[in-house]
Amino acid sequence: MSSSLYEIVELADGGVGLRRAGEEGSEPLVCIKFSKEAEDFLSDGRFDVVKAMIEAGLEAVGELSEQSQEEYALEPEQRTLH
Repeated sequence: MSSSLYEIVELADGGVGLRRAGEEGSEPLVCIKFSKEAEDFLSDGRFDVVKAMIEAGLEAVGELSEQSQEEYALEPEQRTLH
């Protein structure tokens, strides 16, 4: 993902999404939906959990991006395919 600004938004179906800031109506990049039981348990803490999940996801994407760039820098015969 680029260095754009992102925002966490509540979706019409009750889920939560991550989208680029200022792109109202656009499809979210990520959607998170909790079961009714999870929503009841989390209550007002739902957005704190969503934020933590998104932060962890962005961190993982950054690590994958770095790993991909490092592998691309290797000679073709040194690359590992999974």
